[in-house]
Amino acid sequence: MEMLKKLFSLEGKVVVITGAAQGIGEEVAKHIAAVGADIVILDRQEEKAQKVADALASEFHCKTMAIGVDVTKPEEVEEALIKADAYMGKLDLLFNNAGIVLHKGVVDVTPDEWLNVINVNLNGIFFVARAFGRYLIDHNKKGAIVNTASMSGIIVNWPQEQASYNTSKAGVVHLTKSLAVEWASKGIRVNCISPGYIYTPLTSFVRQDWQDKWKEDTPMKRMGTPEELAGAVIYLLSDSASYTTGSNLVVDGGFTTV
Repeated sequence: MEMLKKLFSLEGKVVVITGAAQGIGEEVAKHIAAVGADIVILDRQEEKAQKVADALASEFHCKTMAIGVDVTKPEEVEEALIKADAYMGKLDLLFNNAGIVLHKGVVDVTPDEWLNVINVNLNGIFFVARAFGRYLIDHNKKGAIVNTASMSGIIVNWPQEQASYNTSKAGVVHLTKSLAVEWASKGIRVNCISPGYIYTPLTSFVRQDWQDKWKEDTPMKRMGTPEELAGAVIYLLSDSASYTTGSNLVVDGGFTTV
């Protein structure tokens, strides 16, 4: 057990997590804190993010902070990282997770709706990764970034129509690979996870017939849970993945294999 703890420990690390006010980000943040990390949450929902940060500090006795940030605004992202560095003393790792989904066909989606999904899911990932990578380079630090992509970046979901989401997540996968190559010489590893259908408070409101089809089409015959993504994120952030960069770790119950 001691070896396992050492392999996947994030003790002494400060991890920045976007979109951790709820859902996948919140649940993964709990597991990251449980393996020893201090946590910085960046989220548009500042009050909810602060409640999560306070709960993490109380349960895991770690140092936390929450900052209200719109990831589509690069100046806000940069200012938040400066503030986080000043308060936490350093920044080490990034779980770049903020995202949204829109179930709407191409002929019906408005230009503003399309741009909003692309801005949050792809441009937001880029702005946060760029600012964090610049921080590491400027401080001559090695580090690791895990972006949240989706199996929707490598397959087309059905029956829901969501071309905007699929396109944005495909961009995240390739952006991850591009950053991994560009920053390898800097000692910065960049990987992504691609979740399948995950049951969260948000997906619980999706049409039941869609949920039933998702489960039926998944070989494991169920949706995943947010905590089932935590191990993948912790592995990719930890030193156990020291030779892993540019990878897309698919966690989908076998959905994309059939």
